[in-house]
Parts: sequence; structure tokens; C-alpha cells
Amino acid sequence: MLTAQRALTLSSQSSPELPRVPALGALYQMGVRPRVGEVIMIAGRSGTQKSGFALWWVLNMGLPTLYFSADMSAYQASVRIACSKLGMTTDQVEAAMSDPHTRAEYMAILAEVPITFSFGSPISWRSVDLELDAYIELHNAYPQVIVVDNLMDVEGASADYTAQMEAMQNISDLSRSTGATVIVLHHASDKSWEAKSDPWRPPSRDQVKGGMSEKPELSLSVALDPMSYLYRVACLKQRMGPSDPSAQRYATLRADPERTLFLPDGLEGI
Repeated sequence: MLTAQRALTLSSQSSPELPRVPALGALYQMGVRPRVGEVIMIAGRSGTQKSGFALWWVLNMGLPTLYFSADMSAYQASVRIACSKLGMTTDQVEAAMSDPHTRAEYMAILAEVPITFSFGSPISWRSVDLELDAYIELHNAYPQVIVVDNLMDVEGASADYTAQMEAMQNISDLSRSTGATVIVLHHASDKSWEAKSDPWRPPSRDQVKGGMSEKPELSLSVALDPMSYLYRVACLKQRMGPSDPSAQRYATLRADPERTLFLPDGLEGI
């Protein structure tokens, strides 16, 4: 049993902010404070670079990460990391890799990236347990960040609401048992009126499929304008800070999908 004073002391020590990424300055200015040990959801419609944004974010935080990818192949993930680290396009990376000397230089750079991948679809809880066991065997510690890409690729959760709720409960348990921050990607509706009338605005909380954005401590909503490459990030829910379920207020970045980069734009939508 903990007194309120003791609980506050422990939580302040165990839940610091995640390392800040400078390009997300506009998001931090809105009062968004992603913290260690939280479950964080990134929700968006199809084609909004959710995987690219999550990969770029964990890459720039620089924390030991275990990334479960059912949405990207090993080739896509490795090329995206190389593009982001080197500031090059996919074509440039592929061309450079044909030179043995350049390939050795690039591989040395990528060897320093603290991200371990697990590929396969669907994502089963047995595979999660096995990958965690292997990670602990290799590093003698849990990963500090776990990414689940994405919720609907978890075994049995492709369309069933009950299975998705169960998966979210398992993800919460995973965060608590490991102490890791768990980032889970999820889809928002492409068929709502808002998706058709204003598709480049982040979807509101009621557009996130299955109402799953209510479970995490922090839920972010993202949208990409494919013409201007403006990338908008709204905070739908934040357990201990300001949020806007309507997603009318958002931070704006500039996306560079070819290089898996997200740059500060300096704009905040109201």
C-alpha cells in the first residue's frame, strides 16, 4: 500500500520524459510530454506514413528498441533507417550499396543503430515472448522501447473488436511488466465524412477504429498532405496533460518520405 506522497515520489522518479527530439518542438510546445513506461498510440488513415514516423521517432530518441513489424519487410525497414541516418533517398542508398567500400561505411553506421526488428505477420504473443527472451539473452536487459506495428496485425485482431481490446490489454501488461514504453500503431477510418471532406487533417478520436485511442496514456493522430508534405500531429488523449479529442489543434512538421525524415515546420494549427 502506498500513500499519495510516496506514490508521487516513486512515479516522478520512474516516469521521466522520453528523450526529446528537436524536430518535435511544436508538439512539446502544445504540452505533449511522452513519458517512459507509457503506452503510446499513433493513429492515422492509410498512407499517412505511420510506420515511417514511428521508425524515425525511435531512431532519433536513440533508445534500445525492439520493433515488431508486420507492416514493413526487412528490406523496407533497413532502407528506411539508412535513408534517415544518411539523409539519402532509396535510389541513392541502393546505388551506393553496389560499391563495396561505400557499403562497408554504411554498414558501420547502421551497426550503431540500437533497433532490433522482428518481422512476421500476424504478430503473435508467443513470438513476442520469444523475441523478448532472445533480447534479454543478448542484452541482459529489456528494451526501453517496444513498437507494435500495427494493432490490426496482432494475431486475431484484424477486425474483431474484442480481440483488439484484449490485444491492448496485453500491450498495457507488456509495458508494466517490462517497464518499456510501448508504441502501438493503429488505423483511423478512411470512410468517415471527415476523411472525405478534409483528408489531410488528423483524424479525431471518434475516427480511430474501435475506439482504441482511449486505452493508451498518450494517443497521437497523424495526417500527411501528399501535395505539400505537411505532416500534422494532434494529441487526442494525454492522461496527465492537455489534449484535443477533436484534433483541431495540431503541430506541423515537414515530411520527406523518400528519406524517412520529419523536419520542423514551425507551424501550429488551431
